[in-house]
Amino acid sequence: MALYKTLTISSSTKVFIWKIEEPQNKLQQGISLTQSSSSRLNSMKSELHQKGFLSIRHLLKLAGYTDADLIYDEFGKPHLKDGKFISITHSFTFTAIIVSDDAPVGIDIEKQREKILKIAHKFTPFEEYKTIANVDALISKLTIVWGAKESLYKIYGKKKLLFLHHIYIDDFNFTDNKTFGSIRFDGKEASYTIEFLEFEGFTCVYAY
Repeated sequence: MALYKTLTISSSTKVFIWKIEEPQNKLQQGISLTQSSSSRLNSMKSELHQKGFLSIRHLLKLAGYTDADLIYDEFGKPHLKDGKFISITHSFTFTAIIVSDDAPVGIDIEKQREKILKIAHKFTPFEEYKTIANVDALISKLTIVWGAKESLYKIYGKKKLLFLHHIYIDDFNFTDNKTFGSIRFDGKEASYTIEFLEFEGFTCVYAY
């Protein structure tokens, strides 16, 4: 099976990344699904989404959980029955989870694509990045910013947050592989550490 990478963030927090290379029948082996998960799987029209769904169950297994341990709240945010914290992401041929014993976490994987240049103004003050002349570097940077904001949005876990007005990401250098971000909403502010890595044309960002 295709576990791509495991990252140990701390003694209490781990990231598991899967590269989807197997046929679907192979991915269905070695895991068990609840009845509601089976129904959800069967209702998916895209084979890629089905494979993503199944590969996430393999990642859960690697983290010591089963499909039955995963529950979703009214906002669609995933939780673990034992009270530990989890976040989940899927993009094309990669899936990932982050699990923490003691603190809220968020994770996002994005494929690096030029179309992010067209929507950048919707999620970040674009002027901050206009000094980057190299288009590939700009796509890379904006994808990290988007993934960071998505990760913080997942930590917050409720609707109403706006990427442009409520989620802030500190500027960073690529070589740092790290930055900081904050959620400022409803008169409150919460700050988080953000780390990122790039592989095979994808960007993975996680916040804790």
